[in-house]
Amino acid sequence: MPHLTVHLAENRLSGREPELVTALTEAIVDVYGEWARDHVGIRLTGVPAGRFAQGGKAVDTSASVILGVRAGVFDRPDADQITARLGTGLTDAITRVLGEELRTGTMVELVASPPERTFVGGAPSA
Repeated sequence: MPHLTVHLAENRLSGREPELVTALTEAIVDVYGEWARDHVGIRLTGVPAGRFAQGGKAVDTSASVILGVRAGVFDRPDADQITARLGTGLTDAITRVLGEELRTGTMVELVASPPERTFVGGAPSA
């Protein structure tokens, strides 16, 4: 069950949420396939002005994407291609919706969890 947490400057996010959710979902589906669509969970977090910084200065051109994935994805023979497609696809989704100037400030982090450490509704995730 791919799940994303996205942190963006609030002024960039406001009013663009539906379009961004669609673009991020499509980026995941492009990599994993159509079966993943209903399993993609997205949490968008708007960061107030002055609270997103890079290099010691407040910026509104950064984005942080944390994508929770199953640890097994890194064991696949095509892991390098899959992870590259995820990083590129999610960055492209953000810049397509919110502006190309966010590209260099967008960080995508893939965080792996073994299946026995992922729970939904209090029960282990299938």
